[in-house]
Amino acid sequence: MARIRTAALATAMCLAASGAFAADLRIGLQEDPDVLDPDQSRTFVGRIVYASLCDKLVDITPGLEIIPQLATSWEWSEDGMALTMKLREGVTFHDGEPFNAAAVAANIERSQTMPESRRKSELKSIASTEVIDDATIKFNLTAPDATLLAQLADRAGMMVAPKAAAEVGVDFGLNPVCSGPFTFKERVQQDRIVLEKFADYWNADAIHFDTVTFLPIPDTTVRLANLRAGDLDMLERLAATDLGSAKADAGLTVAQAVSLGYQGITLNLANGERAKNPLGESKLVRQALSLAIDRDVLNQVVFEGAFAPGNQPFPPNSPWYDADYPVAARDVEAAKAKLKEAGLESVDIEVQVANNPVQMQLMQVVQAMAAEAGINISLTAKEFATLLKDQSAGDYVASQVGWSGRVDPDGNIHQFVTCKGGINDAKFCDPAVDAALNKARTTTDMAERKAAYDAAQDVLMEELPLIYLYHQTWIWALDKKVSGFTAYPDGMIRLEGVSFTE
Repeated sequence: MARIRTAALATAMCLAASGAFAADLRIGLQEDPDVLDPDQSRTFVGRIVYASLCDKLVDITPGLEIIPQLATSWEWSEDGMALTMKLREGVTFHDGEPFNAAAVAANIERSQTMPESRRKSELKSIASTEVIDDATIKFNLTAPDATLLAQLADRAGMMVAPKAAAEVGVDFGLNPVCSGPFTFKERVQQDRIVLEKFADYWNADAIHFDTVTFLPIPDTTVRLANLRAGDLDMLERLAATDLGSAKADAGLTVAQAVSLGYQGITLNLANGERAKNPLGESKLVRQALSLAIDRDVLNQVVFEGAFAPGNQPFPPNSPWYDADYPVAARDVEAAKAKLKEAGLESVDIEVQVANNPVQMQLMQVVQAMAAEAGINISLTAKEFATLLKDQSAGDYVASQVGWSGRVDPDGNIHQFVTCKGGINDAKFCDPAVDAALNKARTTTDMAERKAAYDAAQDVLMEELPLIYLYHQTWIWALDKKVSGFTAYPDGMIRLEGVSFTE
């Protein structure tokens, strides 16, 4: 805690030296974000930082409606082959360059063509952009895309300054330049990210902090202790086991929202040499591991029943959930039989896991369950950004990792399991899954989309490139002096209207 207090105090002293007292909001994050470039990044906590740094074309409401942000209105062509957006006028990037239709076109081109971009599959349906005038952009599509607006409500819709991005290329994330309410000031890896209020922000009257400082603190107990000690003003992902204690604390307030996402285990099926192991090479071994896990017990033991057991990318209460595959009860004997069918009596596997107490406890429980079926798991704890880097590079056998969820169901599944999906770290590839999930993108008819997702599930539940475990509830804890915060199902921290009250 001393390290965190010292960093926060140093920041406050610098601000005081430059003038009058400045309001600094200090937010505790569960991990350190990866690269701060919307095209390259993939961490959940990175998206939390972006909510203050990089505005998007559209945003969402707490009720998951798509609403204007940098785009003020939009219209689809009758055949669904074009989307025309009217853009907010008078907006500037942090470097003073104007935000306009040409800037949007440059952002789409960067996302689609930059070799390191993870947004390619999300924007695959855009065949070309057409600058109608400074305040009007038209997206011409290769086919109707029911998911596009939802994609533009996330990283694919975050607008970076084209001039700055072109000048530095792949190193843009070292000094990101966007158009959000705060500008980038500094980053000390594993210690802090500091943003400063952007005076020329189009909605500056709704921003009440001079700076916002993000402090990565993986240990949930330490993160809560820092909040109680006054070294943080709020934290994301309060541990479910601390919920009762936080609610009873007169100095704190708690906010909650049901997540759109999931937590699970991603398995390396074909991502390099480390895929050459029984888990990666045999669906029977993967099925055995899934059968050995009691998801209800996981929820009760690790999360005190606060979360929902899961076995699909969508929670059981979602309209997209495939009821033909309910969350199955644990079956150790069936797991052993699957191993035997694969020609094995037992198997040793390594699972990498984020170095925070909650995920470690989760995997320790899974480890004990799997051992009873002859599946011996060794755990390797890693800093979260390192875990994701190794996962992308194929330097893993299995990885306990999750997804924060997206408004459209496509965002929870397509990029993870299609052959060229931007975050398909398993390197799973099946033409039937591609066909089903691509079809789901081309229609707005819910019944047709549901049938397509179900068809994909018929394959995925057999092959198991991902083993889903649970669906979490986002829990934030705040110092009582923080007011105006609204909980969103996407887990983001939006600071419009948030302030300190005395």
